[in-house]
Amino acid sequence: MTPKIDIYNHVMPQAYLELVKQHGKEPGMIKRMSNLRMLWDMPARVEMLSTWPEVQQIISLAVPSPEMLGGPQESPHYARVANEGMAEICRRWPDQFPGFVASLPMNNPDAALIEMDHAIEQLGAKGVQILSSVNGKPVDSPEVFPIFERITLHHRKPVWMHPTRPASKPDYVGEDKSQYEIWQVLGWPFETSVAMARMVFSGLLERLPELRLITHHCGGMLPYFSGRAETLWAQLGSRSVDGAEAEVLKRLSKPPIEYFKMFYGDTVLGGSSSALRCGLDFFGADHVVFASDCPFDPEEGPMFIREGIRSIEDLDLNADDARKLYFGNASKLLGLKPGNPPFLQGSQK
Repeated sequence: MTPKIDIYNHVMPQAYLELVKQHGKEPGMIKRMSNLRMLWDMPARVEMLSTWPEVQQIISLAVPSPEMLGGPQESPHYARVANEGMAEICRRWPDQFPGFVASLPMNNPDAALIEMDHAIEQLGAKGVQILSSVNGKPVDSPEVFPIFERITLHHRKPVWMHPTRPASKPDYVGEDKSQYEIWQVLGWPFETSVAMARMVFSGLLERLPELRLITHHCGGMLPYFSGRAETLWAQLGSRSVDGAEAEVLKRLSKPPIEYFKMFYGDTVLGGSSSALRCGLDFFGADHVVFASDCPFDPEEGPMFIREGIRSIEDLDLNADDARKLYFGNASKLLGLKPGNPPFLQGSQK
């Protein structure tokens, strides 16, 4: 049985769930998180995972993130509660949850650096999670760069990027909110793609070529629209009145599409093997990682694990590529040394 590292799934420690109930800004989100048992009932989650003894989960916090709950003065405390809670989950169930991804108070960059150091050096975090925007502020903002710089050059650990777009953001001008949950189903892949583009064209990846960033939902729209992206962005500036954006291409050392292929994509595609094939064709087998998005499926836990595995098996990959997706690429991202057994050992301090 092939070992599998589920590198992108979510939990919400009980203490953090209480903060969400007290300070959450989106009533629908509070309702969803409060009712989703597998998100915060870890004994039940462990029992559910017994169906797949070969699966280990690297856990990360579900949205809302700390900066979505409070201002710059409050969010550092909220991040500490989340990270301490996830570290405790890993200590109690190291076989199922051998590691976690730290959340940061992104609306307080100085505190975010402090929390990053604490979570990695004291709690054993495997990396950090950011959202596709900081309460609507782009991820290529100058104040965010030190966070990318420190995790990449000092800690040498990867970044997990989760999409965000609130239900309160309307789909059309003149409406007061998004309809039919379009904000999530279509909005989140769009927001992921926007954040990736801002990182590419701002020169972030030019400045930090060693940055390893895992995009949720296999790169959002980019794999499917890669042909459009490549051909139209090759003409960047031709549709701008002042032509200033044409200068952007001159500052990049390679075609824009090549920077997009530097990202990693996970297999969270609702079980669609055709979508996964598209993602593999774009990123390549070395840059796709198995993930489930557990427990956000219609069965509230098991479906995305089961269907995610099936979507990989349906592609009939060669053994080497299958091993890369299931655990090989994740092992490299997590810093496991060659020759280590595929199953991770709990390493929380």
